[in-house]
Amino acid sequence: MSNAHQASVSARRGARIGSLANLPVFFKLDGKRVLVVGGGEPALWKAELLAATGALVEVFAEAFSKEFFALAEAPPNGQIVLARRKWSTEDLKNAALAVGSFADGAEAAAFAAAARAAGVPVNVVDRPAFCDFQFGAIVNRSPLVVGISTDGAAPVFGQAIRSLVESLLPESFQLWARAARDLRRDSDRFGDTLEQKRRFWRRFTDFALRHLDRGPEADDIAQLIAGEPAARTEAVTVIVVDKSADTLTLGAVRALRAADDIFYDEDVPNSVLDFARREARRHPLASEQGFDASAVITSAKSGGQVVRLRLNANAGGLGDEQELEALRAAGISVVVPPS
Repeated sequence: MSNAHQASVSARRGARIGSLANLPVFFKLDGKRVLVVGGGEPALWKAELLAATGALVEVFAEAFSKEFFALAEAPPNGQIVLARRKWSTEDLKNAALAVGSFADGAEAAAFAAAARAAGVPVNVVDRPAFCDFQFGAIVNRSPLVVGISTDGAAPVFGQAIRSLVESLLPESFQLWARAARDLRRDSDRFGDTLEQKRRFWRRFTDFALRHLDRGPEADDIAQLIAGEPAARTEAVTVIVVDKSADTLTLGAVRALRAADDIFYDEDVPNSVLDFARREARRHPLASEQGFDASAVITSAKSGGQVVRLRLNANAGGLGDEQELEALRAAGISVVVPPS
């Protein structure tokens, strides 16, 4: 392949995905053996995290903090076994992963070299040169798990991003993810063809995103399997925004993420609209033309999730009272998203 052709192919591929500092992967460790070296706080957290996956975690150290003994008595999942001695190369055999915490650089280098020689992916705490993989910040809605990495460049920034993502993913997502996992075991109920199954999962996901305040109920699943549309309230969520997306509340962001149709003042900033799903239909409204409620009412009565975005400079209180009265007169509820 010529250099020109290779560059052309790379350019086309580059449009699909940019360069990655790391490959985000998720290890299945349930029932597998993992090696941890160290008896202090850094090793303690790694051992607890690994045990949460269901792994058998063997920890080697000449002395352990008292917290380690409490953790071994009641691990979050899996099993933790404490061995009060130095690690050896023999300990690395048949390990799925190896994690070490060392004050001495020479011992850290020896551990990493031994793990690699044994074909075991290794992580040495706070020593990136000896790491084959990294532990990122984690948002736990298991089985929905989100990992965040800054390639070790800014751990505090990664933790801040984690807090933001946690606020956007309510605890109910865990219940929906668990329901999806259980339903996959009986996927023949969703149709005979791949397309029928896909339609079910689109209905399931759409319904979950509309009910962030709770988990699934038995009637919900029955309706979704039957292909029946879930009952929806005829409502319009009214969000008043400023010139910056920083003023959006968590409730407003969730409403935008669930919206099917968004009617917005044309001077609403793009940074606000960016929170909407790509599939959402966007309807800009020219301020000089006044507000025509008919399209909004039609969308709400069709069962869609409708958001009305008004720029604060154009709004009095929640918005123009004429708009709100037109919606209410048509039997449409006006909803203000919670903070």
